[in-house]
Order: sequence, then structure tokens, then C-alpha cells
Amino acid sequence: MSERIPQHRYTAELAGRIERRWQDRWESEDTFASANPAGPWAAPDDPRLGEGRGHRVIMDMFPYPSGAGMHVGHPLGYVATDVHTRYLRTTGANVMYAMGFDAFGLPAEHYAVQTGQHPRVTTEEAMATYRRQMRMIGLSHEPRRTFATIDPDYVRWTQWIFQRIHDSWYDPDAAPREGSGQAGTGRARPIAELVEQLANGERATPDGRDWAELSAAEQAEVLDGYRLAYVSAAPVNWCPGLGTVLANEEVTADGRSERGDFPVFKRNLSQWMMRITAYADRLTDDLDRLDWPERVRLMQRNWIGRSTGAQVAFPVATAAGEEGQLEVFTTRPDTLFGATFMVVAPEHPLVEQIVPDAWPEGTKDAWTGSATTPREAVTAYQRAASTKSDVERQTEGKDKTGVFTGAFATNPVTGAQVPVFVADYVLMGYGTGAIMAVPGQDERDWAFATAFDLPIVRTVEPTPDHPQDEAFTGEGPAINSANDEISLDGLGVAEAKERIIAWLEQTGRGRATVTYRLRDWLFSRQRYWGEPFPIVWDEDGVAHAVPDDELPVTLPDVPDYAPRTFEADDADSEPEAPLARAQEWVETTMDLGDGRGPVPVRRETNTMPNWAGSCWYYLRYLDPANEDAPVDPQVEEYWIGPREQTVPGARQGAVDPGGVDLYVGGVEHAVLHLLYARFWHKVLFDLGHVSSEEPFRRLINQGMIEAYVYRDARGFPVPAAEVEEHTSSDGGPSTYTWNGQPVTQEYGKMGKSLKNVVTPDEMVEQFGADTFRVYEMSMGPLEQYRPWETRAVVGSQRFLQRLWRNVVDEDTGEVTVVEEELSPELATALHRTIDAVGSDYAALRTNTAIARMIELNNLLTKLDRVPRAAVEPLVQMVAPVAPHLGAELWERLGHEDLTYAPFPEADPALLVDDAVTAVVQVKGKVRDRLEVAADISEADLEALALGSEKVQRFLDGAPVRKVIVRAPSLVNIVV
Repeated sequence: MSERIPQHRYTAELAGRIERRWQDRWESEDTFASANPAGPWAAPDDPRLGEGRGHRVIMDMFPYPSGAGMHVGHPLGYVATDVHTRYLRTTGANVMYAMGFDAFGLPAEHYAVQTGQHPRVTTEEAMATYRRQMRMIGLSHEPRRTFATIDPDYVRWTQWIFQRIHDSWYDPDAAPREGSGQAGTGRARPIAELVEQLANGERATPDGRDWAELSAAEQAEVLDGYRLAYVSAAPVNWCPGLGTVLANEEVTADGRSERGDFPVFKRNLSQWMMRITAYADRLTDDLDRLDWPERVRLMQRNWIGRSTGAQVAFPVATAAGEEGQLEVFTTRPDTLFGATFMVVAPEHPLVEQIVPDAWPEGTKDAWTGSATTPREAVTAYQRAASTKSDVERQTEGKDKTGVFTGAFATNPVTGAQVPVFVADYVLMGYGTGAIMAVPGQDERDWAFATAFDLPIVRTVEPTPDHPQDEAFTGEGPAINSANDEISLDGLGVAEAKERIIAWLEQTGRGRATVTYRLRDWLFSRQRYWGEPFPIVWDEDGVAHAVPDDELPVTLPDVPDYAPRTFEADDADSEPEAPLARAQEWVETTMDLGDGRGPVPVRRETNTMPNWAGSCWYYLRYLDPANEDAPVDPQVEEYWIGPREQTVPGARQGAVDPGGVDLYVGGVEHAVLHLLYARFWHKVLFDLGHVSSEEPFRRLINQGMIEAYVYRDARGFPVPAAEVEEHTSSDGGPSTYTWNGQPVTQEYGKMGKSLKNVVTPDEMVEQFGADTFRVYEMSMGPLEQYRPWETRAVVGSQRFLQRLWRNVVDEDTGEVTVVEEELSPELATALHRTIDAVGSDYAALRTNTAIARMIELNNLLTKLDRVPRAAVEPLVQMVAPVAPHLGAELWERLGHEDLTYAPFPEADPALLVDDAVTAVVQVKGKVRDRLEVAADISEADLEALALGSEKVQRFLDGAPVRKVIVRAPSLVNIVV
């Protein structure tokens, strides 16, 4: 006889009905709308804008909408921010929580190339799938604030911001904007102020002529040397097989395109650039003002790569007999006496001038590359280097190759003639494109000197145990470092640097300087599916911004979305953007505002990279209905302006830079997206458009959900859902088969290629959205990687079923709670749970909050009758993580909508107890101390320790290998 299922049992089917009902109600009542103080949505009488209520902006990195939709790893961060947001609403805070779509991008364009379908169609279909899934799992985004980067109104303001950047220059001597917390001078100013300086003679033109004497084209060329957005011939990754220029991240280590595996060549092509290097110091210094993971700050510092040292000039004779100079930057000018050769990048502009017609007498065979002339050798080497990516050229451990140019330079401290080589491990994009090689103190230079039989002079005394056949890269006293005018011998590195830089400046042979690894941002793409540049070119080749009242510049229809492709090895071919085919759109007339009336112009046919739309979307969330500005200044200042507070993870005493209160996203965006957004925001701040100096105050990188991967005998993944597990009768490990064949099991990233995708749709259908949310949040701290195990989801379902039964009779559907006072023991447990859960939600320790609520619910389950005074606060506590169930039970208990009901308050008198200080160690060092109950269980103590904010900072996302718990006094975490 089959078991009778009670009519009102909390099953997946009942959960689904409850969840859909509340989702419909929240949408129809606009439950999650937040209040703006000004602009089109001004609501000055809204009580949430009152003094002391507080306001917060909570955000996730918005997604690119894949046609396949989400798997269970994608919403991990979304659910975490939703739980935090729902909790904040119960504290009375005015919370802005929205989600949009980063909708320009290559996947939709490639699909359009293959099928001929417009990329907008596939993109909008994919967005519809994402919206359905986000609604399905109960995310409380504010619908009226949503948008996509492809929306014409959003494109308009993206183009408007580009124009503000284009019409600006960076004045390194200008005082910071009033109220800024920046350390030094420098800020962006309107280009009109530069024109005024040039016109009145306050600033000289490059050739000394009066500004009025220059033609319009000449004036434009001068201004382009200052603009923050400009066109320049720059070394780029040109892929003929794809017909487009690629970003560095789109090129593999072996110099081929990530998509299509075509060869990629270095070419000098005219491209739009962003002068992000002007902000290098501020982008570095202001990292200390942010509450960000230290590893992300370190990644940005390394990417910017600020180095202090000296610029040194090495005289070199050109082939024409004139004297030129090879400039090098070095962080170790104290080793100049050991520079025995020089190496320049194959693209260095001086190479063509210094190569002689014949090899100098005494040239070693190893230096010539078997070529009969220097020109032949250098040309062949340059051609070979152009086929390699920057990554491949700088790979550690690869054999060092190079060829002698036939030229010699003069070491400025020894007067010795040193040979100049061309080698591909030196990049034109970094430093000056030339290095002085000191093999005694540099491993790469040692390898090169050994391969080419070049002299090695040590300038730092090695330690006694250092091998004689290796470079010494440590510190020690200077040796072999003296001439008739200066001696560094015996000095330590710091003092030797100081003395040699002073001598170089005194003799005019060098100067102290700071350099950066960061290069200006390549901002052009030969693509269709991107924002058109709001730029036209006149008949003189001068760029003009499209008038604001003609924005947005929208994409025209084109007959073919594919970039023109060439023979894959045709390095000399030229890119042709798809927009160039829309000739009626390209060739047009426009009034440029110079008094001439409409004149013939040609539109820019490159498009912006998809980074453009993601640089500022957080600002548009604040005021998406504004038709007069990207965001109303009063609205921006209210939501993300600086506050009189200390940013928790920032440098002590740092001025609050403002920004989004919480930003959650993957660590894969630690550099490019975050760096680009910070750059755009700082320009907008300098120009007075925003009050905040940084876009994101606090950043959290959520961990990744991994899943089991099963591989057959060939090592190929097989569908995880079709694998059968066979348990061992003697307690040994399980074995696995697929279609009767044995397979191996391992953990891996969830994805289609590994055939281990689990979707939220499956989980919601099997268990309900609230169960799915509780499981995702209970798997561990947000920052940690965690393994997905579908069979474990049932534990979260049982928790919600028990809570349901504590309120509702499963046979009748009637509420069963009773009106009676709480026992002292239950009251104490309840108030301690309220206090701890509130703290956990505020600190995004949702996993420990769930553990505490399960413990309290289990206490209620053991009672014959459940008191209303205990279960109502529990329902309120559960609601942020299981919002549909919470709202349903709250209503059945006789109350109105739970969304803004105040969070329960703990009675301080019931929180006093015999407490024990538990010490938490990470890698053997004490990282936190927790006040816990003397009778705390090992499981609860472990959850508290792993949820500690201090512990999470030290773990920094590293996987936990083992946790040793000695309740109540010690937790030792091994990573």
C-alpha cells in the first residue's frame, strides 16, 4: 500500500505554487522599488529617505547572457547579494538592488556570422532566458531599473561619456578637485582649457609656432597628443584569419587566436586608444582606500607595474654616421657598470637607422643568424617575431633567440662599446623597448650572454655559497663599479642607486624616473556588434564629435556581419570593419558647429569594445529614466557619494572615496573590467560629473561551484547525469560506470565541455527555489570554492519542511502555533539566535546563519506545541534566504507583507552567559578570537570559524583542506 501524502505537505510541487504566487505579487506591487531623492523618480516624501534610515547600493557584476542560460554556479553570488539585500530592507535601509545585461559581445556576433540572424535577436532571446531564471529563484531586483548595454538610450550615454573623455586632457600639474583624497597633483580638464592655454601662449606648441599659425589639421594633431581618447598607430594583435584586431586576452600563449586558432601578427595600425596611463599613479595609490581582497589589489598593482629607477641614454651611431641615443629604463642603475650588451625589441623605431650595410670586423658567427648582411638578419628576425604573441615572447624558460644589429652603443659609465642585439623577449610596449643587459645580475641576460658568447661582469658581490655559473639576483655590496669620476664599490643597493642617479643627472646622461607596465588602452574593434564611435572625420582627416543632440549613433543594417577575412598567414593585409560596408551610413553630411553648415563627413567604422558598456552601468542603475544626464548629480551623491566613515579594508586614515557599497563578482574580472571602470569613473570625477572618486567601495569575489567530472578510458568526459554509482559492500570506495563501462571521477569546473552542468531549472523543479537557495548558501563561506552534490540538497529541503510543519498542519493546512510564553531555555536560545543571525546576515556569513536557524528549528520541532513568540521571529530570520516560504508563513500567521517588517530584536539580558574565547588559527597562526558558548558543538564552532570575516580575509579564497576543531576553545584551519 502506497504511503499517503498529506494534502498540505511542503513538497516541490507546493513550493512551486507558493513561489510563483509570491513572484507574481512582488512584481505586480513593485515591492522592491527603492526611493530616489531627485530626478525623474524623485520621492522626497518617501519615509525611507528620512534621516538615519541609511541607504545602500548592492550589486553583482552583470552577466553576458549566454543562450544556454545559467547553471547552478552562476547564481551563487546573486543569491548571496539577494539574501543580504533582503536583510538590509528589514533594518529600514533604502536599498538599491538591480540587474542588467552586458549584451554586446563576440558570441552573438559569431552566431550571426554563422546563421545570418541579427545578433540582437539571439541576444534578446538569451536575456529573456536569464530574466526567467532570475525571477524563478526569487531574486529581488528592482525591475524598473533594469536595462541592457544594447538599449539605444544606454548606448546614447555610453557615447556621451566617450565624448567627454575625448574632449578632455590630463594636466599633471593641476590641483586635485576640491574634496578629493588623492595624494598628489593631476586631474582631467576640458580640452577647451588646453586650447585657451595654447592660444594665449601660456603653453607652447610643439614646434614653437603661434597657435593661430597652425592649420586646423595641425591644431588637431597637437590636441591629439593630449586627449584622453585619441587615434594612434600602435602595435596590435592582427589576426587575418578572423579579419580583426584582438585584445591580448584573446591571443593564446603560442601566438594564435583563442577563437579559430588562427595565427596572430604584431602590426602597427591606427586605432582608438584611451590614455589610461595618465591615471597610473592614482589607480595604484587609491587601491589602499578600498575594501577589496588583497590579492585583487595586488593583481591591479602588478598590472599597472609602477617601477622607480632611472632613464639612461646610451649613445649609438646610426648607419648614416649620425649620433643617436638608445634610451633604457632600469630599476637597477647601480648595475650599469655590468652592462655588456644591449637588446632592443624587433619593433624599435631606431633599428632601421642603426643597421649597417655589412657586418663589422670580428663579428662572431653566433651573432649573425647565418645571414650575409645585418639587414638580412634583422629583417628575417623581425618577420619571425611578428608571428609570436607577447605571452609567448616572454615565456620563462624558453630558449633566448636574437640577432646582432651590426651596431654598437657606448656604455655611459665605462665608455666601452657594447653590441646591440634584436631579441623578441624585449617588448616595444613595455618601458622604452630597449634594455641594458647585465648578465651578472639577471638570469635572462645570463642565458642570452651564455648563448651568444658575450662578456659577463658581476657588479654585486655574490654570497660565498652562490654557484659561479649563475647570475646573482640578490643584494650585496657593489663591486667592479667605479670610473675616474664615481665609485659605487662597497655600497649597498639603495645607496648605490642614489649615488649613480645623482651622477647621471649631473652629467646629463640620465635622470630619475618612474615607469609603468600599464599601456594605453586599445579601444578599437573591427566588429559589428558593439557601440559605434560618436565620431566623424572631415575632408582634412580631422576627427569631430557627433553633436549631443544626434546621439545615439545606432548600428546600421549591413549585408554581412563577418569581418573581412584574409589568408591566415597574410600579415600585410589590412582590417576592414563590417560597418564600412554600409556606405550610405558611412558617407554623410553633418553640421560640425564651426559656421560652415552641413559638410561631407565620414563616420568612424570601428566599434567600441564590450568593456565600454560595463565601465559605467552601476551609475545608470541609480537613475535609468533620466533623459538629461547619465545620472542626476544629487542622485549619484545620495547613493554612492563619499561618507564620513572608515572603509573597513582601507588604509588607516584614508578618505572615503565613495562608490557602490557592495560589489560581488568573479575574480576573473580582477584586472581589466575593474581597472577600466575605475579609469572612466576618475575622469568623470575630475570633470565634475560625479562626487565619488571610485566606483566600488567594497568588493567580494565569490568562489566557484565545482561538480564531479566523469571520464572514460580515453580521458573524454561523459554525461555526469547518466553515470551510475556502485557502492562497495565492504565499505570501500564507490565505483562508477557509464553505459556499462567504468569511468573515473574527479572535480572540475561546471560547464558544457565537461558535460557536468546542473541547471537551476532542474533544482527548482525537483526541490523548489527556496530549497535551492538554502542549499547554495549553506555550502560554505561565499568566497570559497565548493563542490556541488545534488543528493545533499535534500538536507536543505528537510529543514524547510520541518519549519513548515512547525507552523502548518499538513492535513488541514491550518496554522497550529499556540499563544503561550516561552520557557527560559527557549527564550535564551531564540534571542541568541536572533543576535547571531542578524550579525551573520550583515557580514554575508549566510552559511553560519542557516546553521543557527536549523538548530533553533530543531528545538521547536521537539516541542508538543510550537509557541507563536518563537516561530514568528524564526520565520522572519529565514525569510531573506527562503523568501517565498517566509512570506507565505508570515501571511498565514496573520501579518502583512514581510519584505519591510523590522528584523527581530534580541533581548540583551538573554545574551549574557558563560562564554569561552575560541582561538581560530589559519596556517598555524592566530587569525581571530570568537566568544562562544561553553557548550557549543564542534559543527557550530567550525561553521563560526569558517564564517569569520577575519579568517576569510586570510583564506582569500584558498580551498580548505582540513579543519581541526577542539570545542569550545580551538579551531585550526589547514589550507
